[in-house]
Amino acid sequence: MNTDYSLVARQIEALTDGEFDAIAVLSNVSAILNQSLDNINWVGFYFLKDNQLVLGPFQGKVACYRIPLDKGVCGKAISTNIVQRIDDVHAFPGHIACDSASESEIVFPLIVNGKAIGVLDIDSPSLARFTEQDEAGLTLCVEALVAHLAQCDLELIAK
Repeated sequence: MNTDYSLVARQIEALTDGEFDAIAVLSNVSAILNQSLDNINWVGFYFLKDNQLVLGPFQGKVACYRIPLDKGVCGKAISTNIVQRIDDVHAFPGHIACDSASESEIVFPLIVNGKAIGVLDIDSPSLARFTEQDEAGLTLCVEALVAHLAQCDLELIAK
């Protein structure tokens, strides 16, 4: 299945329009992404709090509560502010296995008003699931989300 990422980004814009509770917004955005992407087993958010990443709204199996900034794919994404697209998480130094079924991962830093507040994390049970096209398309979705989060009260999700 080829995902129409521009459609997903427009759905995110439409769904979030008029809602400014960040937790409510992020909960539904994780649901949209979960429904729109094939061959994934986890999608959700981690937020920067007290110098670590803390679990936020997600879809999938039980996840790690906290991730140190110097650990795992999420830690690398937030500490470098660079998208991490990993074909084989088991070959990634310091990978944190919250779900042993995950084989590949893509993580986007969330930069709101110039400040890194957290990450969008998506896992797949297949090796090399995420392509350059997925990264480009998901970037559209992240841009739509970040533009809306700039209008939200972020007090509850990031410090």
